[in-house]
Amino acid sequence: TQLFHVLYHSDHNVLLGAPTGSGKTIAAELAIFRLFRERPKDKAVYIAPLKALVRERMEDWKVRIEQKLGKKVVELTGDVTPDMRAIAKADLIVTTPEKWDGVSRSWQTRSYVKAVSLIVIDEIHLLGNDRGPVLEVIVSRTNFISSHTERKVRVVGLSTALANARDLADWLGIVQVGLYNFRPSVRPVPLDVHISGFPGQHYCPRMATMNKPTFQAIKTHSPTKPVLVFVSSRRQTRLTALDLIAFLAGEEDPKQWLHMPETEMENIISGVRDSNLKLTLAFGIGIHHAGLVERDRKITEELFVNSKIQILIATSTLAWGVNFPAHLVVVKGTEYYDGKTRRYVDFPITDVLQMMGRAGRPQFDDQGVAVILVHDIKKHFYKKFLYEPFPVESNLLEVLPDHLNAEIVAGTITSKQDAMDYITWTYFFRRLLMNPSCRVSSHFWERLSSTSPGLCTGTACAPAACSHLHGTNTCSSY
Repeated sequence: TQLFHVLYHSDHNVLLGAPTGSGKTIAAELAIFRLFRERPKDKAVYIAPLKALVRERMEDWKVRIEQKLGKKVVELTGDVTPDMRAIAKADLIVTTPEKWDGVSRSWQTRSYVKAVSLIVIDEIHLLGNDRGPVLEVIVSRTNFISSHTERKVRVVGLSTALANARDLADWLGIVQVGLYNFRPSVRPVPLDVHISGFPGQHYCPRMATMNKPTFQAIKTHSPTKPVLVFVSSRRQTRLTALDLIAFLAGEEDPKQWLHMPETEMENIISGVRDSNLKLTLAFGIGIHHAGLVERDRKITEELFVNSKIQILIATSTLAWGVNFPAHLVVVKGTEYYDGKTRRYVDFPITDVLQMMGRAGRPQFDDQGVAVILVHDIKKHFYKKFLYEPFPVESNLLEVLPDHLNAEIVAGTITSKQDAMDYITWTYFFRRLLMNPSCRVSSHFWERLSSTSPGLCTGTACAPAACSHLHGTNTCSSY
């Protein structure tokens, strides 16, 4: 109700910060419907951070926008790349940040990029993540393009509740109207959160001690309603499921989580390839991770959505991907093994919030419960941050040379002044002004100012022109 007027009756840029499960997708749809009504020949782009989210939107919008409204919806991801004619005919393009970044770099030669009048960015708070710089570059380039072509492109950002929403709003060009930042507690479905700490220095034994409390949480909070258990790895999905089955063996009814005739389940199991999944499904427990074949994953999802099995144990990627109904969410451990640094690191707070948001979805429940099992030394940290708005920082500085090189090659930047202008469009620049000494040394500006004369005079990018920016003697891989 608060956003309807600004989204549907104006062309202002909008930043909406609200908790998971509060209906942000509807806000995106209102902006898209306005575009269809006011400028039916222009295109809208919806950018979601994961392919799984893109797929979810496609399944929904293929029916509601393509079939019902007769508008062409096209998916553009690493898995699905339609030809140029299909994209040119599309009214709505659903894509990932990396794919749209690659496509929009050559905006001068691609008419369909120039025809875009609305960009909706879902989960814009991921700017502070590893993939954040790509989102930042997309918005900066959009603003840069619209300033050069004098053709306004509307940007709608959807996010969780933010601590520094004003900074983001300034970057998106929102002045008086268009900033809506709701507190994390403003949820359409009330959520009870229980945080428990577990001692133990070593990861695997600590995970094992969490299995009994997980079983007890299910018995206490959701004995008959759907339950999602999030773990950090494929191995943990299997170990957790096997331990839950062991605890069920001591119950009067070991198959209490199976809500369909056993003979029917046996027929379904005969078509399942994964041996662990065959065992767990018989007890009403599904496992879900990227290692399953597509058919096994689909079977598990359908059984859970239709309440035939009560428990689904999944890796954290599912939290972003699929809108499953669950009364109870158990986050079993908040660390995962990072192959790059070869150690266990914490999930970003955004991921934990996303997992919690899967509990008590508005269209399915009137109340939700989240149980978070953490290393005891981190218990107070999570108590504080799960209820506080989320601060968003920029991660662009580390990869800025790569992106500048890409823009030079694409012809967007042809002089030193262009490079400076380009940087002023970024969110990094906004944060830099807020706290200059913390972010970057004066050496950075000297390096940028001393780029070779080839760049300053506007000639095409020579290897030397890039070497000052990149620290190598090549034009990177662009």
